[in-house]
Amino acid sequence: MSHETMSQHSTAADGLADRRLDPRLAAKARELAAQGTVLLRNDGVLPLALESRVALFGRTAKDWLAVGYGSGGDVNPPYISNLTDALRESGAVKVDEELAAAYDRFSEEHPADPGTVWGKWPTHYPELDLDDEQINAAAGRNDVAIVVIGRAAGEDRDAELAPGSYFLTEQEESLIARVSAAFERTVAVIDAGNVMDLSWAERYPLSALVIAWAGGMESGHALADVLTGVTEPGGRLTASIARRYEDAPSAQNFGDPDVTNYVEDVFVGYRYYETFAPGAAQFHFGEGLGYTSFSLGLGNLGSDATRAHLDVTAKNTGERGGSTVVQAYLETPDGKLSQPARRLAAVTRTGSVVAGQSATVSLDVDLRDFASYDDSGATGHRSAYVLEPGTYRLHVGQSVKDTELAGEIEIENLIVVQQLEEASSIQKGCGFDRMILTRGDDGEATVGYEPAPEEQRDLARRILEHLPKELAAPAEGAAAPSFEEVRAGKVSLEEFVATVGTEDLIALAYGDTTMDSPLGVRGNAGALGGVTESLRERGVAPAITTDGPSGLRVSAFASLLPCGTALASTWNPEGVRELAELHAEEMLAKGSDILLSPGMNIQRDPLCGRNFEYFSEDPLLTGLMGAAIVNGVQSKGVAACPKHYAANNQEHNRIFSDSRVSERALREIYLRGFQIMVKESQPQTIMTSYNKINGVWGHYSYDLVTTILRGEFGFDGLVMTDWWMRMVEDPNFPALRYSAYRVRGGIDVLMPGSKEHGGDTCDTGVKDSLGSDGGLTLGELQRTALHVLRFVLEANPQGHATSAEKGRRNAM
Repeated sequence: MSHETMSQHSTAADGLADRRLDPRLAAKARELAAQGTVLLRNDGVLPLALESRVALFGRTAKDWLAVGYGSGGDVNPPYISNLTDALRESGAVKVDEELAAAYDRFSEEHPADPGTVWGKWPTHYPELDLDDEQINAAAGRNDVAIVVIGRAAGEDRDAELAPGSYFLTEQEESLIARVSAAFERTVAVIDAGNVMDLSWAERYPLSALVIAWAGGMESGHALADVLTGVTEPGGRLTASIARRYEDAPSAQNFGDPDVTNYVEDVFVGYRYYETFAPGAAQFHFGEGLGYTSFSLGLGNLGSDATRAHLDVTAKNTGERGGSTVVQAYLETPDGKLSQPARRLAAVTRTGSVVAGQSATVSLDVDLRDFASYDDSGATGHRSAYVLEPGTYRLHVGQSVKDTELAGEIEIENLIVVQQLEEASSIQKGCGFDRMILTRGDDGEATVGYEPAPEEQRDLARRILEHLPKELAAPAEGAAAPSFEEVRAGKVSLEEFVATVGTEDLIALAYGDTTMDSPLGVRGNAGALGGVTESLRERGVAPAITTDGPSGLRVSAFASLLPCGTALASTWNPEGVRELAELHAEEMLAKGSDILLSPGMNIQRDPLCGRNFEYFSEDPLLTGLMGAAIVNGVQSKGVAACPKHYAANNQEHNRIFSDSRVSERALREIYLRGFQIMVKESQPQTIMTSYNKINGVWGHYSYDLVTTILRGEFGFDGLVMTDWWMRMVEDPNFPALRYSAYRVRGGIDVLMPGSKEHGGDTCDTGVKDSLGSDGGLTLGELQRTALHVLRFVLEANPQGHATSAEKGRRNAM
């Protein structure tokens, strides 16, 4: 959503006194926030010894950053636990109260900025200046120091290559240097939703390094559980951390306000490091320590054509119970198409295993799921997914850097897995050179470049050839059926839509014109479906939308949940699904029909402000986590809305920025997570993105939505815009502008509605174009109505059947 949302309605809790929420949801959030905590270094200081005396440094230990900023984090939780209080409550250790009191006084005198100005969120909080005498005195009183560094970013604000954002401030670095020199054992904790520079961790004698991803209202409790050994730190990195930002494959192509060329192509994150620069990653994809250790025993790889099966025995070789994450990576042979050295192909998390015992897990991989898309015709099969001949190797381990060869599958001849058609390719004249793999005489992989293919298809012709037909008109004089008759199976949905008048057909293509719709719970994001009195009189209820990925954004109190990165770091889709089920029950209790979640964009660059909402730099892990949330939410009869489709990887000038990406990288990296999620969960709705993708805004893109999402992925639900859209004319059809252009593209609903926020300009594109020469056809508008009403039919939303029913709006 845009900054306009904040100016329209504050979701502050309006003095509501009821802070009661489902304790099961809080307990599950606490469990997963702990399991997603990533331990990157530990010399044995963790877990803390019972009754250890602990000195907490850094104001964030008390002023905890529990979530990132923007629509994905603007939740009203009844509380936010912090580390200082949670360690006190644990009773397992003794907090240095003199030091804690000093930080309390500082926080009272210098209150933390709550981040109420849209896009001007604080990236960090100013720190208390402690002199050497205070630090040394604390060292004399305590056994262990914990230094907490807090970072935040968010919607409309990317992180910056500056102190206090991606880098430490001088104040913070001085604190770490002096504390680690004074104490024999120093634990550094990063409280953040996004990756920050960790090169400083190599400069100081740290006993442990912990990343506690923004864990929502149970953050402090979860981290205290980990530090005191109540539970293990089960997290594994879902994105690589570079030694230097400039070593990241996207570093030279991020932040431009107008155009971002995805030069790294398919070599995103660990795919780049493992192929070209193994030493450039400081911490690796899939990496993370527990409080015990595991060895893996690999069975024989069973294979049949392109399919492989492997049983893996994980033995707990440590002294404590714990679990591990078994990861399989595919190595693809060199061929006509450049290939990364490793791709995550399968993953599973063991249950808790007693010390000395073992657990056996199974991994299944089908090479066809990892076929490469030939966007240039290099293999002789342009616009097709292919498996080139050669030896495919499966490597299994506990991180991308900790694997062993499990077996091989030989492909003798090229296999065309799926022949498709060019879609959403780079526009003519907008090409760039993309990264490819070349090998020198010594066989070493080196970076090369080749021109990324530009479009060849005729998009206008494709659209005209697939225009939907107008529905058969009802018999003259026939009574208009009610929506209840459709629900009862007495009338088909098509028959109902055929009787809907033009004004209501147009209304179905828009939301209720405003956020905080009077048709739903206070603080809602907007309504769709039964947005007119006449539709509601026929039984079409409005469906109420709410943000978002970290909890319900409504005026009432709601649970603030772990951010997307925290959940993905568990590598535990089943646990995430269980959390989503409980969250869906809160949706039902609070009056939400559609949760604008999960965030599905790839963590392409560490500076992206909304990375905290997203899962990973890897599309498989992204798809599995997205499907877990969708399945959990929709199991309770409410809907999920995965977003932002697609390539929304930068916040800076996001509404006008053009993400230029090869068709191959778009399909294999940036759309692949959505594809997996659709296959595994069939979401009822999907949201497009603000940005352009290869010159076309996501909310207008026929190829992305109709050709690929619906035609290739098999999505059959409702597609909505992100909140508001850019008003432009269709370059292929001059008679279409604004929402007429959108409807022709297959994007069903403009949210939150037809009026531009803050003004009185109305988007009359559909009305002006419908039936005109070269304009929008009735069949196209009816197609949109079918998508919307099919959703209402299946979702059975809670919105008011008539505008007079306002009781629930004020009940929460």
